[in-house]
Amino acid sequence: YFSLNRVDPYGFERPKDFDYVSYEEFFSRYLVILTRRAIKWSKLLKGNNRIQKSLKVKRYIRKGIPNEHRALIWMIVSGAQANMEQNPGYYNKLLEGEKSDTLVEAIKTDMNRTFPDNVQFRKTANPCLQQTLYNVLVAYGHHNKTVGYCQGMNFIAGYLILITKNEEESFWLLDALIGRILPDYYSPAMMGLKTDQEVLGELVRKKVPAVADLMDRHGVMWTLIVSRWFICLFIDILPVETVLRIWDCIFYEGSKIIFRVALALIKQHQAFILEATNLPDICDKFKQITRGTFVTECHTFMQVSVSSLQCRTGKSYETK
Repeated sequence: YFSLNRVDPYGFERPKDFDYVSYEEFFSRYLVILTRRAIKWSKLLKGNNRIQKSLKVKRYIRKGIPNEHRALIWMIVSGAQANMEQNPGYYNKLLEGEKSDTLVEAIKTDMNRTFPDNVQFRKTANPCLQQTLYNVLVAYGHHNKTVGYCQGMNFIAGYLILITKNEEESFWLLDALIGRILPDYYSPAMMGLKTDQEVLGELVRKKVPAVADLMDRHGVMWTLIVSRWFICLFIDILPVETVLRIWDCIFYEGSKIIFRVALALIKQHQAFILEATNLPDICDKFKQITRGTFVTECHTFMQVSVSSLQCRTGKSYETK
């Protein structure tokens, strides 16, 4: 599953300053957890491709879906599987239908900008995932004409393709995210996105008031800092493994996990953020808090995130 190569298991090249030593130390511990979770998931699924929503399933998902089950669980809990089964042949019909030139052009423009650091999206790759990505985005743009295509969707569809390795499943998962789970993030007016950023601002005011005061004093709009967190669902912001753990929860619980992750990041680094003395400084601090061991250690990070909006109950979060 894992070797500390220059390229990670998903095809992303590791940055030049990648800390192999501390990552190996983390991953050897995480591998034990992954193995234990995989056994529990196999027992839960018992070779069956059906799963009912329940507190147990929610708990399992918060502790991470093993990679071998991830695509299946995402498909089931998001409703994408049911939609795909109810609409056989629909995806291919979209691909064979009339195309809008402006949509096609916009998507083509973004092809080379999508994951230039991922070897599977290079033109030289065999197979090259750019064609798959193009198909998914073109089909979706014609399926949901209100949204069409906007930047950010290419990254989300790209991640879905890397995990499902299936074009049609990626289309239906994209539909679940954009059509239902993240309402109005990608529509032309982006009302849902604007609302959620304001909600985050209010949550920070309640939970981390000193940071809210700092933002007010310097007249910094939350949208300047966090819009990419919401639009790209933390892609290219947090480490891949951590992003996937966040997505496990998004497909089951919806967008509230985005607030929890954002709050966990801000709370954890409150003192560091408060050292900022001007606008560029604030922006830089918010970039820096998305790096380092706190975010790399995805299992602990998710435990902290999940509880960031809860009352302290004294009940400890089991890690097994």
